[in-house]
Amino acid sequence: MGSLFLVQQAIGWCRVRLPVIVTKRFCTMSSQKHWMPPPASLLQPLSVPNRLLLGPGPSNSPPRVLSAGSRQLIGHLHKELIQIMDDIKVGIQYIFQTQNPLTLAISGTGHCAMEAAFLNLVEQGDKVLVAVNGIWGERATDIASRLGAEVHQLVKAPGEYFTLEEIERGLIQHSPFLFFITHGESSTGVVQPLDGLGDLCHRYNCLLLVDAVASLGGTPILMDQQGIDILYSGSQKVLSAPPGASPISFSNRARKKIHTRKTKPTSFYLDVEELSSYWGCDGNPRKYHHTAPISTFFCLREALAIFAEKGLETSWNLHKENSLYLCAGLQKLGLKLFVKEPDARLPTVNTIFVPEGYDWKEITEYIMKNHEIEVSGGLGPSAGMVLRIGLMGYNSTKPNVDRVLHAMGEALQHCLKNKL
Repeated sequence: MGSLFLVQQAIGWCRVRLPVIVTKRFCTMSSQKHWMPPPASLLQPLSVPNRLLLGPGPSNSPPRVLSAGSRQLIGHLHKELIQIMDDIKVGIQYIFQTQNPLTLAISGTGHCAMEAAFLNLVEQGDKVLVAVNGIWGERATDIASRLGAEVHQLVKAPGEYFTLEEIERGLIQHSPFLFFITHGESSTGVVQPLDGLGDLCHRYNCLLLVDAVASLGGTPILMDQQGIDILYSGSQKVLSAPPGASPISFSNRARKKIHTRKTKPTSFYLDVEELSSYWGCDGNPRKYHHTAPISTFFCLREALAIFAEKGLETSWNLHKENSLYLCAGLQKLGLKLFVKEPDARLPTVNTIFVPEGYDWKEITEYIMKNHEIEVSGGLGPSAGMVLRIGLMGYNSTKPNVDRVLHAMGEALQHCLKNKL
């Protein structure tokens, strides 16, 4: 009978008088009223236009890179991802032309790599000399100043580059421990000659820091041969990968400065001593530092593989040829090139003067609206002065040049008609 009673109770056949327990009433999270409804925009499908990105970056990615980014995630400490990181490291060493062990990809954009370079080297009161001929010299000045450095500038007008003699005078006058210069100044379209610069800096006990975000892969840069101590770039320009993983490398000279710092870098995330352990740069077992942007690493690995397959010289020559083809077409349209000296023109970001009587924004908006092509105005000191046309990586092709020349010619006619 006892067993039958329990069964009946379980299925609700018997009334059972239970003791009344008085409890305080609590409201759980699930019982709260939802005051904010789901955002209407997130209830719609993702919509991304198909545009040809011929501005200063990012550039379009090839199908192989996009496909890599769509792969299923793996763990950030799985052996397969460690192998991918090793592939990325040797790929960066190849494209940088360096044997530096401390070579890796910062988990962030090219600007993050720029911050990492300064943050690991500069301490309060250090003297830093910055070459300023566009926005990136201005940005470097800001970053170094925030770190407490004593910053001095060498300044040239937008569209000009620095000679070794001008740089040497600055080194003698200011005695910096670090000299920053931009290899490819994307705001003005200037490429900076680097031959002899590393030897010059080292003669005055100065490290050489070079920004190659807009130039890497599109024009020659040889880290070891040119004596560059710290070099960084981005993934979204000539490499044609999504932004978010940025190549950087430090010479043994630079590492010595890092090892002998009086204070730790103020950022743990960007501390290259910590990152070197994560990337296996010191030959010791890997040490967890942060969760890598796994899909971005997939893309960067494939982008570097493409460069390894086609060769650096092939890429350099291709970018030069297509830039010359573009510049010739722009001149036929009556447009004036911004950088006077042909050898000083950056083949990845081509600049022209905004034609007299035109509104640059009206031109770029017309090309975007009617041709789905991005062309950009100036930036920083070149704002309102120039139009910028990028030919980087996957986008550097003659058919793309023909498309943008046709669009530009049409825009000039249309905008002129509007004014008339």
